[in-house]
Amino acid sequence: MDLLELWPQIQTWARELGLSQIGVSGIDLSSAEPGLQAWLAAGFHGSMGYMASHGLKRARPAELQPGTVSVITARMDYLPLGTPPDWLAHETSRMVQPAEAVVSLYARGRDYHKVLRSRLQKLQERIAQAIGPFGHRVFTDSAPVLEAEMATRSGLGWRGKHTLVLSREAGSMFFLGELFVDFALPETPPVSAHCGQCTACMDLCPTQAIVGPYKLDARRCISYLTIEHAGPIDEALRPLIGNRIYGCDDCQLACPWNKFAQVSTVPDWQPREGLEAGRIAALMAWSELDFLRRTEGSAIRRIGHARWQRNLALAAGNALASDALHGPERQALQQALTALCSHPDPVVQEQAAWSLRQAAAHP
Repeated sequence: MDLLELWPQIQTWARELGLSQIGVSGIDLSSAEPGLQAWLAAGFHGSMGYMASHGLKRARPAELQPGTVSVITARMDYLPLGTPPDWLAHETSRMVQPAEAVVSLYARGRDYHKVLRSRLQKLQERIAQAIGPFGHRVFTDSAPVLEAEMATRSGLGWRGKHTLVLSREAGSMFFLGELFVDFALPETPPVSAHCGQCTACMDLCPTQAIVGPYKLDARRCISYLTIEHAGPIDEALRPLIGNRIYGCDDCQLACPWNKFAQVSTVPDWQPREGLEAGRIAALMAWSELDFLRRTEGSAIRRIGHARWQRNLALAAGNALASDALHGPERQALQQALTALCSHPDPVVQEQAAWSLRQAAAHP
């Protein structure tokens, strides 16, 4: 098949596989290297040591996968079927319900690494059926790849001030993935940026992690703190985390472009029981076996039960510091925290003790 005929066909196959949009990026990302180096030098990656150890390999696709000539980039929307039209207001209102446990929207269903990687692999297989075997490698947030850089270069969107990729047609509620290939495809053009003077994401970040336009200090980011960070969370940041127990969507909920976010037809994003509208007390009652069973095939499982308990204990402390929490639910949280004070993990112990002090200070 002629390569000029191949690209439209690849787009058709991508849609049939549930991918929302694809593009093509080149592999010369040298202009992104100074920004990456400056971000690492500032220590904004926190305890994610792998970010520094991979160094500039992130900006050099051909070093990561020798022989790479082009990169097929993919967007996959993830708002689940049944998402109501007023979902932005609904999700925002949950942040002020102290006893609710808020899990980031993207993590309520199946692990996106598995879903998107599988579909990109199937796309590769269809291409191979048409042109024969070729060198390739699939990535989905799973290796040192500058995903947002390649997504913007290939026209999937522009980089928002919160550093996420934004699309006029889909906001930012989507996953990114890549298929590295060893043959040349015509690059798809980038799109213009449309943030203008808006600073809503920066203004509304609870921990002020967006320290400047297009500049994120991960050490203050709630997603980093609840997922990547293994130790005790900075006490000054704890009250700001509120009831967010896994990830944070605040900068996306604040973004005007997400009124255009697309509902996906892919069944994998349907929320699991307890992860869409769970209560802190109920989730604290999960044993480790419960946690492993309920998070099988979920991105949440990777943090492990102890970190899950740390996050819940923190949210419980913030709930107990609220004047809006009374009666049996307050008692249940205090009992659960008391039990965690003898947890084998010292990080969980310390967090539970801190949270009980919040209860004592707000009887």
